[in-house]
Amino acid sequence: MKMNYFVVGTNNMDAAIEFYDALFETSGLHKVVPTERMTYWLGEDFAFAVAIPFDENPATHGNGTMIGFSVGSTEDVTRFYNKAIQLGGSCEGEPGQRGPRFSAYVRDLDNNKICFSD
Repeated sequence: MKMNYFVVGTNNMDAAIEFYDALFETSGLHKVVPTERMTYWLGEDFAFAVAIPFDENPATHGNGTMIGFSVGSTEDVTRFYNKAIQLGGSCEGEPGQRGPRFSAYVRDLDNNKICFSD
């Protein structure tokens, strides 16, 4: 079994698209916008999406929920972390060695927690 996709909620699709387009600009992910309420970035064997909640209630971040991206190298971890902070994300843990992985943690514009690791 492997993970297929991740979806995080947003309350401002335009801002979320701008954030993730810029964050993923060198990642090789391909953006697809199938509807006004959902945008995907497709990888080789997974998808990441932002969505306006189907029930039309405000999007909220999950307490204890985190999305992890394996980005390749320690330099890439630092690059993605710095880019996310530049784009208005907030720090949840600066780049550093944590157990066997070098990783960094940020929150996006809707407060969803993201981890970048080598």
